[in-house]
Amino acid sequence: MASPAAAGVAEAPAAPKPRKSVTGTRRTVAALFLLPALVLLGALVVYPIGYSLIRSFYNADGNGFAGFDNYKAIFTDDGIRTALKNNIIWVVFAPAVSTALGLVFAVLTERVRWGTAFKLVVFMPMAISMLAAGIIFRLVYDQDPDKGVANAVWVGIHDTFAQSSAFPNAHPGRESPLKPDQGGFITTATVHTGQTVALPLVGVAPDQMPDGAKKAVAAKPDPGKITGTTWQDFTRGKGVGRLGAPDPSELGYPGMRVEAVVNGKVVASAKAAADGTFTLPAAADGAQLRLPASNFKQPYNGVDWLGPSLVTPAIIGSYVWMWAGFAMVLIAAGLAGVPRELLEAARVDGASEWQVFRKITVPLLAPVLAVVTVTLMINVLKVFDLVYIIAPGSSQDDANVLALELYRKGFSEGQPGIASAIAVFLLLLVIPVMLFNVRRLRREERR
Repeated sequence: MASPAAAGVAEAPAAPKPRKSVTGTRRTVAALFLLPALVLLGALVVYPIGYSLIRSFYNADGNGFAGFDNYKAIFTDDGIRTALKNNIIWVVFAPAVSTALGLVFAVLTERVRWGTAFKLVVFMPMAISMLAAGIIFRLVYDQDPDKGVANAVWVGIHDTFAQSSAFPNAHPGRESPLKPDQGGFITTATVHTGQTVALPLVGVAPDQMPDGAKKAVAAKPDPGKITGTTWQDFTRGKGVGRLGAPDPSELGYPGMRVEAVVNGKVVASAKAAADGTFTLPAAADGAQLRLPASNFKQPYNGVDWLGPSLVTPAIIGSYVWMWAGFAMVLIAAGLAGVPRELLEAARVDGASEWQVFRKITVPLLAPVLAVVTVTLMINVLKVFDLVYIIAPGSSQDDANVLALELYRKGFSEGQPGIASAIAVFLLLLVIPVMLFNVRRLRREERR
C-alpha cells in the first residue's frame, strides 16, 4: 500500500508538546526567596502595628474596652502635650539646621584641598551609636566647668571680659574692724591721713589664694596719705600667730579693691598690691574704708545647659552634631551631578558667588535637599535615645518627646493602652511624610 507521501497527500504537522510556564516558575522562585523576608516583616512590623492598634482601644489592664479614651489622653495629658510640643520643635529645627549645615559644608569643601578629610571628620559621628553620643554630650553639658566642655568654653569667654573675684568666701574674722555693708564690708570707724589701717579677712583656703599673692607686710605710715594692709589673717589658735597683724606665713590679698566712703559717696579708691598693702590719697581723710561687694563676687559657673529652659535646644545640638555629616554626604553627591557649565556661565555673566549659590546651586539641589530634610523629619519624630540619656531626671519632663513618653507610659507608669495610642499616633504622623518622600522619588525616576 502506498504511503500518503507517495500518494501526494501532505503529512499533518505534529502537535507541539505542552511546555511549562516560564513566568509562573520565575514567580514561584521569587516568592520562595521573598518568603523569609515577608515572614520577618510580618512578625516584626505588621503584627506589632496590628496589636498596638487593637491594644490602643483597651484600658490599662487590657480587660475593658476604652474606646477613644486613650487617644483623648494624648491631647489632655500634660506630659503628652509637652512631648507633642517638643516634637514640633524637633521637626521644625533639627532637620532644617542639619540640612543647612550639610549644604554649607558640601559647598565649601569643594573648594579646598583637604575637603575629603574634612568630610570624613564631619561624617565620623554617624559611626557612633545614639547611646554613646548621649553619654558624650551628657558630659559636654555638665554644669561644672571643670568637667563640661561647653561651660568651660563659656566661662573662659565670660571671664575674659568680666573677671570673677578670687576671694568669693572671704569675710571678717574675730575682733575685726569690719562690718557687713551692701554685700561687702566697711570699717566701723573713720580713718585719717598718716594713719595705717589693718583690714584682715578669713575664709580663703591657702591653696585657693591667687598665684601672685605674696607674704603680707604691715603698711608703713605716710604723712598726708592713708596706708593699710588687707590680708588673710589665718591665726591657728592661742599663742600661734598674732590676731589682727600680718604674720610671716600669711598672704596678702592682691587686687583687693579698697574704697574711701564719705556720706555714702566714694571719694577715693585703690587696689591692694601683691603683699596686700594699699595707699589712699589725702581726699580719703575722715572717710570709712569699704571693701565693696565686687571683691567677693562668686565665680561665674556658666550656663545651665540641661536646665528646663535650654535642655531641648541642647539635645537638638547634639543631634545636629551627629546628622549634619549624613546631610553633607548626600548633598555632596547631588552637588557632584550639577552641570558645571551653568555655574561657569553665571560667573561669566557677572554673578557673584552668593548669587550663583542662591539662584543656581540651591534650586538644582532642591530634590536632594527635600529628600534629606524629609528623611531627617522621619528620624526626629522617633527620637528617643538622646533625650532619655542626656536630659537629667530634674528636667526630663521639660525635654520629653513622644517616643520617650511612649516608653514611660508603657514601662514606668503601667499604662500600655495610652502607650499603644501614642505609638499609633506616631505612625500616623510618619506616614504622610513617608508618602511624600516616595512620591518625590518616583517623580525623579520618571525624569
